[in-house]
Amino acid sequence: MSSKEMSATHEESSGSTRQLVDVPDIPWYRQTELRKLYVVMPFLFLGSTTLGYDGSVLNGLQTMNTWQEFFDHPVGSRLGIFGAMPGFGGLACLPFVPYIADGFGRRHGTAIGCLFILLGALLQSFPPASNAEPMYLAGRFFIGFGSNIANATCPLLITEVAHPRHRGKITTIYNTLWYLGAIIAAWCTYGTLVNLSGNLQWRLPTGLQCLMPGIQLIALYTVPESPRWLISKGKDDEALKILTKYHGNNIQDDFVTFEYNEIHETLRLEREAASSSGWADLVRTPGNRKRCILIILTAIFSQCSGNGLVSYYLSSILKTIGITKSTDQAVINGGLTIWCFLVSLGSAFLVDRVGRRILFLFAGVGMLIAFSIWTACSAVYAKTGSQGAGSAVLAMIFLFYGAAGAAWPGLTVSYTVEILPYQIRAKGLTLCFTFTALSGVFNQYVNPIGLENLQWKFYFLYIAILVFQCLVIYFYYVETKGPTLEEIAVLFDGEDAKVGGNDFHRDNKAVLSADHKEHV
Repeated sequence: MSSKEMSATHEESSGSTRQLVDVPDIPWYRQTELRKLYVVMPFLFLGSTTLGYDGSVLNGLQTMNTWQEFFDHPVGSRLGIFGAMPGFGGLACLPFVPYIADGFGRRHGTAIGCLFILLGALLQSFPPASNAEPMYLAGRFFIGFGSNIANATCPLLITEVAHPRHRGKITTIYNTLWYLGAIIAAWCTYGTLVNLSGNLQWRLPTGLQCLMPGIQLIALYTVPESPRWLISKGKDDEALKILTKYHGNNIQDDFVTFEYNEIHETLRLEREAASSSGWADLVRTPGNRKRCILIILTAIFSQCSGNGLVSYYLSSILKTIGITKSTDQAVINGGLTIWCFLVSLGSAFLVDRVGRRILFLFAGVGMLIAFSIWTACSAVYAKTGSQGAGSAVLAMIFLFYGAAGAAWPGLTVSYTVEILPYQIRAKGLTLCFTFTALSGVFNQYVNPIGLENLQWKFYFLYIAILVFQCLVIYFYYVETKGPTLEEIAVLFDGEDAKVGGNDFHRDNKAVLSADHKEHV
């Protein structure tokens, strides 16, 4: 059946929406084509892994005397610039990201991002000794520029091509793999620290930033393009083939018919309702304004909950509790990233079982408790030099990240793309990355200054932020567990939601609204 013929079946299929979605399906690993899709999906996950490596490698490099000597021992604001430069690059690309994602497609956009990352990695790896800083900082700028392009397009493609039953888990897993990149960075820098000498010690892990975007660039086109993007460009038959192949196992069944029609009709309604496809659409309706507030808060919380202290300046934190040996710092850094990865990956499989809001709340309360104890123990160590207090700080750092892993960074992107309708999804994700980058600049530039001048007293700022975070999550966050990507619009827009199918409007809006009230 062609895409045009399917329009005639739209009214018939939309009325059975919830029943079709709720019927248990055959496990994905028993469906040949869906299994093929999920086998190549990890190539998209490399976008997050690359970001994790790029964001963590500087942490490991700071433990190396060769790196410190090559760059004349940067501290304070100068070290802050080294850390913040990828954030500046990320901010610079954001005005163009939605036009790249919506204009060129999710796959081409990812490829463009990979090319910029490769350029940045090469510039960072070979700065001249006579004047190293400008070229090194330029490389870090391009790393941030390319990473934000790829990290904007990859989750869009994952969310829009995944089967609705697996969307939550898969999109959340994407961002948890940031920690896999951090693990690779931590242990690569440890390995070169122990086994190599001279400038190769830091140049090699820096150059390895080319590896993951290189693999992604080569394998990217084994993943199908987003059916939603194809439909938005009038390529309906191509989109239907992809949905039939991967979601119907090459059978155009009732579910594929429903899914295609819902996407097609929803995009049509969104286009008709939108005055334009400009940035003003982000705040045009009450529902969109609430989405934007949630996105901004989620982006800030993901970076400014105390996690940025350890993510970028673990070496400085450990020095405040007497752990000064480079190899000890490197081992702790490597162990912490493995712990974070395991916790966040495990939590990704709970998103459809316990819900997004519960995980956010658990993370916020857990981080607040752990960080408060961490601060108290740091104060005791600073005043008494107690070894026990220092060990307690280290234990609290691990517990803090155990709590944080329930929501951050996994839900940062998955929650953002879920709550956005297609027409503003790329722009809304760009908004998320804008505030993530701004918060990252704060972390990477302000934190070393605060640690240098206030030491453990600087932690009180983050305790206040965590209290605010817990209150906002409890009273304002919306649960998105259950509905399909298109149906989530009802939770924000109510009767004004642009969801394809009149039968859906009559039969399901009240049901979804009732479910929503139970979670809020």
